[in-house]
Amino acid sequence: MINPLDGRYSPKLKFLDSLVGEEALLRARIKFECEYFIALSKAGLFSLTLKEESMLRSLYNPSILDTQTVKDIEFKGYKNIKPTNHDVKAVEYYIKDKLANTSLNNRLEWFHFALTSEDTNSAAYALMLRACIEQVLVPTLTEIRKILLSISKKYASSVLLARTHGQPAVPTTFGKEFKVFEYRLNRQIEQLKKRQISCKLGGAVGNFNAHGAAFEHINWQKFASDFVAGLNKNHKSKILLWEISTQIDPHDTYAEFFDNLRRINVILIDFAQDIWRYISDGLIKQKHIAGEVGSSTMPQKVNPIDFENAEGNLGLANALFGFFSSKITVSRLQRDLSDSTVMRNIAPALGYCEVGWRALIKGLGKTEVNEKAAYDMLVEHPEVLAEGIQTILRAHGFKNAYEKLKDFTRGKKIVPADINAFIETLDIPAEVKNKLKKLEVKTYIGTAAKMARKV
Repeated sequence: MINPLDGRYSPKLKFLDSLVGEEALLRARIKFECEYFIALSKAGLFSLTLKEESMLRSLYNPSILDTQTVKDIEFKGYKNIKPTNHDVKAVEYYIKDKLANTSLNNRLEWFHFALTSEDTNSAAYALMLRACIEQVLVPTLTEIRKILLSISKKYASSVLLARTHGQPAVPTTFGKEFKVFEYRLNRQIEQLKKRQISCKLGGAVGNFNAHGAAFEHINWQKFASDFVAGLNKNHKSKILLWEISTQIDPHDTYAEFFDNLRRINVILIDFAQDIWRYISDGLIKQKHIAGEVGSSTMPQKVNPIDFENAEGNLGLANALFGFFSSKITVSRLQRDLSDSTVMRNIAPALGYCEVGWRALIKGLGKTEVNEKAAYDMLVEHPEVLAEGIQTILRAHGFKNAYEKLKDFTRGKKIVPADINAFIETLDIPAEVKNKLKKLEVKTYIGTAAKMARKV
């Protein structure tokens, strides 16, 4: 084991591994080859019974798939099959070997008919990534979003000193600041739900050369379109047939998928860093878990390790996603193999996402807002009312209001009494003075609470 996903983090990824790991890729290839075989029969090239269709579909059942046999065919040889040194051809030979003593024995040459390995691989990856989107990515991110939504409602009116450039700015609420991230995340989740991963089925260089040479009367482009439509049946997330390609799918949809995940991770890294700062300032408290150790030498510490873990793992995932997007969308002439090598690392990148997202969920489950500390910090900065004061003055025609408030407050430590004294010096109507004196840091929050409760 040289990868922490296979060691330290493996208990968190067993479900993901079943969808996008090496065995999942083999199963997806077998599924494609068998479904394509069935589609050829339905196009009238040969006949299949329902029992034979069921037999074919059983081959990609997890309890039946023999991954070691496929690997042996590829690298060592198996029975009378010499080593292929080719992963997709190994899958084809594996299927043929499994069916050699069945009623399908006389139709085995229809497997991988007129296809290139990229036809199989592009469809297999599309099947895998769609399953991952539907069963892991969207559900996990939706779980995070619901937690953020719950927190934003709970602390909708809990005041917080907002900071811009790290400096005291104006009051806000914890609920509204959590809502900002929920709002951003939700938009990206909705895009992810609609994300399409493409595949191509046009043979050696995408032109259906061999298909047409063998059977001129079949509209192979329509056949391919109908086949992919069949793969999309009963799925909200759709696989897209890339109709005009070289030997390989151009992977543009993959780049769009990776960039979608990158945006999600950037939002969550931003969130993790803010929570880290709030914890550092004592504005968010962490629950003490019995038995947990914060420091090997400082027993008093409760470190924000879950948010740090999330930041690190999501950053690592994004580094991979960025490379994927720029690498696999470029191919020399009609194809080179470097994209295939890189794409084997999609699963680890998704693994780092899952680890990071789970860390955020865990961390949020151990935190609560320290409302008293946040309120106490806010009241120490009555100067944050300067924005409201100068705006009210300007609304009532008071000249140079901004400049006057700047001279009074900028870089100074003031108390509420200072503000009242300042207001008394202003040449303004009594009702305006009374309006200014009613401003309080705890209520000067605008529509923050309303925003926090917005669904």
